[in-house]
Formats: sequence, structure tokens, C-alpha cells
Amino acid sequence: MVNYLVVLEVPIVLKNVGTRDDAANIAIAQVGKQLKRVNLEYVKIEIGASRCPNCSGLFNSAFVVGKMGLVGVYLSMKVFNAETVKHAENIAKSAIGRALKDVPLKTFEVRQIKD
Repeated sequence: MVNYLVVLEVPIVLKNVGTRDDAANIAIAQVGKQLKRVNLEYVKIEIGASRCPNCSGLFNSAFVVGKMGLVGVYLSMKVFNAETVKHAENIAKSAIGRALKDVPLKTFEVRQIKD
């Protein structure tokens, strides 16, 4: 059995936001509240990163158009005693999926944690 860090990428859609910073803060608070409801406070929440098509620089994945926000969020969860990478991924998706119903979960990264 092996321990893994699983990072999932999720899109959060928000209404009535004014700025990118507002959207990012609201998304983190909303996801945190949903995770707390199912006792997943230990899941790390971060704003995702997007690459600029012109300069290739990275920037926060928070976009606002017409008071509608789209925020890319990374959720990191340690999975202990998994049999395989796929097993760790499935455990994380199942646990986080209970909190974030109807939100698509995409695997961003799975890596083994050294003891």
C-alpha cells in the first residue's frame, strides 16, 4: 500500500461578482463550506493557474464577464494506503464528489508521497 497526493481541478461558476479577486475569494469560501459539510476540512483549496496565450506567463484562473465568474480551483487531498494511482484517484474523487455534487472533477496530478 502506498500514500498519494491527489490534486483535482474543478470549475466554480458564480453569479453577481464584480472582480477577479472577488470571484476567487467567493469560490474558495463556497468550496470550503461545501467540504466542511462532509468533514473534509483537510482538503487544501487553491486557485488554479492558467497560461497566457500571448506571453506564456501564469495567472490566477479567475475570470469575470458580465458579473458572471468562472474560477478554476485545485483541491489537494492526501490518500493513504491506496493500491494504485487509479485507486487513489478514485478515493479522492469519491470523497470530494460527495461534497461538490454536480461539479465536474478532473484529475490534475497524482503523485506518490514519500514517507
